[in-house]
Amino acid sequence: MPSDKIIHDYIAGAVGGAAGLIVGHPFDTTKVQQQTQHSGHKYRGTVEAIKHISSFGMVRGFYRGLSWPLLSLGVVNSVFFGVYGHTLKLLESNKSKQKCNYLNIFIAGCVGGTAQIVFVVPADFIKTALQSQIPHDVDGLDKVRRPYFKGPIQCAKVIYQERGCLGFYKGGLAMTYREIPSYGIYCLTYEFLRAKMHEHKVLANTGVVVSLIAGGIAGSCSWASVIPFDVIKNRYQADFTRQYRGFVHCAQMLYREGGVRIFYTGCLVTCLRAFAVNAVTFTVYTHLLKHLELHY
Repeated sequence: MPSDKIIHDYIAGAVGGAAGLIVGHPFDTTKVQQQTQHSGHKYRGTVEAIKHISSFGMVRGFYRGLSWPLLSLGVVNSVFFGVYGHTLKLLESNKSKQKCNYLNIFIAGCVGGTAQIVFVVPADFIKTALQSQIPHDVDGLDKVRRPYFKGPIQCAKVIYQERGCLGFYKGGLAMTYREIPSYGIYCLTYEFLRAKMHEHKVLANTGVVVSLIAGGIAGSCSWASVIPFDVIKNRYQADFTRQYRGFVHCAQMLYREGGVRIFYTGCLVTCLRAFAVNAVTFTVYTHLLKHLELHY
């Protein structure tokens, strides 16, 4: 629920987002690796992907590409939760002591998701590019066909040199399709589950557990609903050889490569990641918000 002081939503959102990112980044690297491998040298499954990534260690493997989103995610989540809280407060202005309307929660979530797109796309693009370049090439062609970036600064320089400032928004259309509805579903599912748990006195005296469960399930549901857009976005952003002419062309090529099934590549690890990330994010956000309200 939003705070009476909007600044509290921004602070709690920033801290909650950073905590969730650290927990979920290894899962995120795994799903990006699975989704960006082309036919001929794909992983046979999630377990093989995890084993391969782990051979590079934590920093160069599972946490590759973490620094850029970690620096920006505080802003991204601060903007989302701040706009979400402010929008919901405006929508519920005439019934402050009543339960929130679920349609208003969905709308506020979508508005919050829209507001953070301008910040999240560049960071996500660089993160995806770095994660996709953990070597897993059986035919030896990747080193010839595409550049390998040592870190986010080098990656950002290449993007700027090739495409200018607008280049950082490659895949932005796919992210728009992914982000806006997913955040609405995310907030709606979380508030609905939390309300039902309290209504039926499920884990009545363990607010942290309620937030973990509701946040985790909400995250998994929201990501499961938009994963095809995530697959297209990741494959398109990882393409530095200009194989794909755009978002639609990338989707068409993916369908030719693997049919409908390819759009759900990495679904399991995505949902596991979403559960962990959002359980932590919403729990930290909710309880830090309560602390700020009580003491400030």
